[in-house]
Amino acid sequence: MAENDSSQDKTEEPTAKKLREAKQKGQVPRSKELNSMSIMFLGSLALLSLGPFIISHLTEMMTKGFTLTRSEIMNPYQLIASFESALEIALLGILPFLVLMTVVALSTPLMLGGWAFSVDAMSFKTDKLNPWTGLKRIFSSKGLMELVKALAKFFVVASVAITFMWAKSDEFLGLGFESFFPGLTHAGWLLAYGFMVMSSSLILIAAIDVPFQLWDHSQKLKMTLQEVRDEMKETEGRPEVKSKVRALQQEMAQRRMMEDVPTADVIITNPTHFAVALKYNPDNMAVPVIVAMGQDHMAFRIREVGGEAGVEIFEAPPLARALFAHGKIGQEIPSQLFYAVAQVLAFIFQLRQAKKEGLDIPDRPDPYVPTDEKI
Repeated sequence: MAENDSSQDKTEEPTAKKLREAKQKGQVPRSKELNSMSIMFLGSLALLSLGPFIISHLTEMMTKGFTLTRSEIMNPYQLIASFESALEIALLGILPFLVLMTVVALSTPLMLGGWAFSVDAMSFKTDKLNPWTGLKRIFSSKGLMELVKALAKFFVVASVAITFMWAKSDEFLGLGFESFFPGLTHAGWLLAYGFMVMSSSLILIAAIDVPFQLWDHSQKLKMTLQEVRDEMKETEGRPEVKSKVRALQQEMAQRRMMEDVPTADVIITNPTHFAVALKYNPDNMAVPVIVAMGQDHMAFRIREVGGEAGVEIFEAPPLARALFAHGKIGQEIPSQLFYAVAQVLAFIFQLRQAKKEGLDIPDRPDPYVPTDEKI
């Protein structure tokens, strides 16, 4: 059935397991427009704010580089030292800008999709060398979308740039009438400000591209109903595996139960169909506890293990059936059976004392068991 599913049948949202596997393969939503916008816009802001700092260092570098004396020029060692000093000044001037741009370039992709490192995405694939596959990518719906985005970006940025230059035309033309240093400073400010205005126009492109990339990523990972069912089977386990696991768990529980049988004070039997082992310690127990119970073969094993350990076996069919039907292993006996169990335990303790001291065997009680409706 899964083989006959078409992409139009993928109507189910991706599960958490599907999203996790996709991220491990490096398939996470990414927006190149968001990256470009962040780098260019924040870079323009950094230039505006750090511009005086960078220009002062570059000016200092140029000043030191063009004010060397003749003796310094003719001395190779002094010339190398001057070059190293100028290079250090230049690096210190642009270092804050470079660090900021590096942080922006690395952190912006994490805003959409988070961190994803995949060896599978980096592996060599022969499909990437197939020209036919490349042509299909170019003329696909995604390729068309990329073309539309590129044209839209061009027209938006060009429109903003033309508008900015038209608005600031008087200032651009006036640069020729200014003195050198003020004119240079004014020109730098106009360029940085214009760069920021043009970069801010990319915010519109990114605002459209980010939701599209999230939607496109979700569409690619959508699943068919059969894929969801298959994943649920793999996650929860196939019926035959679950049955085997349950059988092993039951076997382990029975093994632990049989280990507790020798610690019981009495085993109440049906006599053959049911067996319930009870334990009661007046020092630390308020109510007797069921340590083991079973039916048919398990009842036989409980009687066998208990008999080998010297546990007293008390035959009381109504009480054994009531304890088996309403009791649980490891829990206290039902309150409605307190009196009946107390009669049995009192007899067992008296019998144990009589055997120890050589006294007469006490009379065997006939415990009263209420009907099922009253339990």
